[in-house]
Amino acid sequence: MSMKLAELVEKIKQETDVAKVGMIACHNGVVRGTTRDGIQAEYLEISVDASAMHKVLEDMRREPGIAAVEAYIHTGRRNIGDDVMLVAVAGDIRENVFPVLERTVNRLKSEAVHKMEKTVVEA
Repeated sequence: MSMKLAELVEKIKQETDVAKVGMIACHNGVVRGTTRDGIQAEYLEISVDASAMHKVLEDMRREPGIAAVEAYIHTGRRNIGDDVMLVAVAGDIRENVFPVLERTVNRLKSEAVHKMEKTVVEA
């Protein structure tokens, strides 16, 4: 299965009390062409701990002013430019929504996502 960010936003709009939503903030992480150290990357291999992901999302949904938090993580081999992590947070005002979006992305990356970077080996 594959998902696009627009589908995640539409899911929130259909399943959330829109009277509680003043904004939806999104994150669309993609595979970069280099590692954080500047080494040329070839691809990422992604796996997800589903129970850890579920816990993070449940925790974030309890934050003040938040109406919905949804995420989708593409697994397996992801090439340069491919989507990896999609996150959408709906809530009342930006002062509540933006920090929850950032914390959700950071927690998913540290607690639920396992990635192996394959770098290009120079001959």
